[in-house]
Amino acid sequence: MPELPEVETVREGLARWVVGRTIAGVEVRHPRAVRRHGAGPADFEAYLAGRTIDAVRRRGKYLWLALDSGDAVVGHLGMSGQMLLLGETADPGPHLRIRFRFADGDPQLRFVDQRTFGGLAVSVGGAELPAEIAHIARDPFDDQFEVEDVVTRLRSRRTGVKRALLNQALISGVGNIYADESLWRAGLHGERECGALSRPTLRALVGHVTDVMREALRAGGTSFDSLYVNVNGDSGYFDRSLAVYGREGLPCRRCGAPIRREAFMNRSSYSCPRCQPRPRRRTTAGSPTP
Repeated sequence: MPELPEVETVREGLARWVVGRTIAGVEVRHPRAVRRHGAGPADFEAYLAGRTIDAVRRRGKYLWLALDSGDAVVGHLGMSGQMLLLGETADPGPHLRIRFRFADGDPQLRFVDQRTFGGLAVSVGGAELPAEIAHIARDPFDDQFEVEDVVTRLRSRRTGVKRALLNQALISGVGNIYADESLWRAGLHGERECGALSRPTLRALVGHVTDVMREALRAGGTSFDSLYVNVNGDSGYFDRSLAVYGREGLPCRRCGAPIRREAFMNRSSYSCPRCQPRPRRRTTAGSPTP
C-alpha cells in the first residue's frame, strides 16, 4: 500500500497540473470507486461539474482536492490506486474507475484502480481538512508536527513499537516498509515495548522515520511492481536503497548478518538479528526469562 512518500509524490504532481483548473465533467465508470460518497455516482458527477480546484492537500496517506466551493474531493489510493494525467485519446485500459475532464482541455485526471480498494468522495466543507479524516494524526512532513508530543504519546503505549508506528492516530503516513527501515536505523526490534523505551530513544526513532521518508520522497517513493506510479506513470526507485524490507537472507548493510523475515499482523517484518535483537520475554512475575 502506498505510504506517505508515495502519496506526497502524487500530491506534488497533481498540484502542478490541476490547481486552478475547472472541472468540465466527471465520469464514474465503476460505482465501487465512489462507495464512500453516500449519494451515489450520479450525485458525485453532478456535484463536481463546474468546480475549480484551488489546492491539493494531504494528511498521512489521504489526499484531497480543495474546491472553490469550500468542499473537497478526498481520496485514498488503497492497494493499487493511481491518479494519472493523460490526454483524451489515451487508452482507458481495463481499470479506469473515474475520469475528470477540464474546461481547458487536456490533460484529463484519471483515477485507475486495479483492485478497487481505493476511492474518492465529496467532503462537504472539507477544503481545509475533511472531517472524515480529522482523527488522523499529523505526519512528519506537516509544519505543525510536534516531535515531543509524538514521543509522549508513544511512551504511553503498552504495545510493540512497530504497532505504534503503524497507528495512524499517533503518527500518520508510516506503513510496513518505512516502519521496518526506521526501526533498522534505530537498532530496535519491532516488538520492543514503547513504554519501556526512553524519550531519547523514541526521539531518535521519530527522527529516523522522518529521514527515511524524506529520502524516499526524493527518490519518488518505493515501487515493487507497476501498481504504484506517479501522475506521469513513472515508478519510484527507493527500493534500491532499502536496508531490510524485502531483503530476507541478504546481508545486513551494517553488520553483514542475514536479514530475517518474521510474521507480523498478516504481513511480514524484516530486521537484522544482530543489530535488532528480539526483546527478552518476561515471566508472569515480570522478570525476564533467561
